[in-house]
Amino acid sequence: MQQSINQPGTESLDPWDADSRQYDTIIIGSGPGGYATALRTAELGGRVALVEQDPVVGGVCLNRGCIPTKALLTATQVLEQADLGAAMGINIGSASIDYQKLQDYQDRMVDAMTGGLASLLKQRGITVVHGHGTIVGDGLVEVTAADGNRTRLTTCDTILATGSHARPLEELPFDDLVIDTDRALTLKPFPRRALIIGSGAVALEFATIWNQAGCQVTLMVRHDRVLSHWGRRTGQIMTRELKRQGIQIITHARCSGGHRLPADGGMQVDYQPTDDKGQAGTIETDLVLVAIGRDPNTNPEHMKELGIDLDGQGQVLTDSQGRTSRDRVWALGDITPGHHLAHRAFQQGITLADAASGLDPEPVNEATIPRVVFSSPQAAAVGFSRQEAEDDPSLNQVKETIYPMMANSRMRMSGLQGTLSLITACQATDLEKQIVVGLEMVSPQASENIAEAQQLVGNQIPLHRAAGLIHPHPTFSEAIGEALLKADGRPLNMQ
Repeated sequence: MQQSINQPGTESLDPWDADSRQYDTIIIGSGPGGYATALRTAELGGRVALVEQDPVVGGVCLNRGCIPTKALLTATQVLEQADLGAAMGINIGSASIDYQKLQDYQDRMVDAMTGGLASLLKQRGITVVHGHGTIVGDGLVEVTAADGNRTRLTTCDTILATGSHARPLEELPFDDLVIDTDRALTLKPFPRRALIIGSGAVALEFATIWNQAGCQVTLMVRHDRVLSHWGRRTGQIMTRELKRQGIQIITHARCSGGHRLPADGGMQVDYQPTDDKGQAGTIETDLVLVAIGRDPNTNPEHMKELGIDLDGQGQVLTDSQGRTSRDRVWALGDITPGHHLAHRAFQQGITLADAASGLDPEPVNEATIPRVVFSSPQAAAVGFSRQEAEDDPSLNQVKETIYPMMANSRMRMSGLQGTLSLITACQATDLEKQIVVGLEMVSPQASENIAEAQQLVGNQIPLHRAAGLIHPHPTFSEAIGEALLKADGRPLNMQ
């Protein structure tokens, strides 16, 4: 429901008095963290207002991130399947893209998700207030509407869930040819040539979309491989597979500048080596997508005035349940340190709502948050890498088990390549019990199969018991079962 503005007398209401304040909880930001907090708080009986500056709820994830990107990936993977079919004797013929229909499909998926969320918020009795929300005092939030009209709302708890924005590249500022993912999602038709600067999930997903659609894609990465913050083997296999699919990858390089080419309207981008393994060079392209990370939507000066502590990256520091350094102000999602993922924000929202409502929930365990890259093939990980496990003093007897994914029948049928690394260890307090502490995999459907590994890691299932549970045949998930058996010293379909 739409909150009416300019309610008289709200400034005099006592936010700590449950009978006189307007809301028990006000949440600034309606992305995954914000709306998860709102839904759970309402479920617990709280009076909730959700402040959103955009006309539609859902934040970046539903409107300009997770959902539209995966809609495009779903569409362009049809083209990939058509190409793979030729090697299997299935000749589909020449494929083309109707960009208007593609945009309509993308918009329908977004509208379905945002519309469903709006209906759910209404059903839970959550008030949605459209405008820019700011904390102006204890239990006091001021909302400035698009027309400049302002209102002040009173609350006991205020939740900051303001999200993040694309990080610009100092050497190549954003303009009509140097774009972020918001602009990339509106590009129809796709560019003929594209340079993507970055090596993480966003960079790889757009490289996949555009490459599958026939675009000449080049990735520029600072290290020797993509996914450089993942395990080395995972990054190397993914790099090799992307190259095999025709994506050019410039490694050990950083952008040092660029200029427009008057002849064809494109750009020349210059780059320099990041170490002695790289080299300087230039590349001509029609478009540059900068995907080097995201920065939190926090105002350091305002946060300092409020007494809310930030780290060096402008992220809000909280305790394990989301409390900031200011009483009754909480924070979650992309403005807090940790994995900046929608499902992490969901978990934070549930935890925070419980804590703000007087419960004592378990804090979010970062080691159990799955990370997924929806490229082709997909990559997924949960828990520790081998290096991280070896560096953790609470773990002992760390072991990495590599499963060759090409031993999996479904992997061979897919026409793609992959890998799987399983990390096991003993806790320092129990040297007799091996548990799974991490897993990384590159394969089709990795995004679905990582949930099993999450359960193993999160629930600290003994390795011997986990390895004893058989997997359906033939499936990609069998690879996890085979890796568990191998780690337990009883390999089945391998030496």
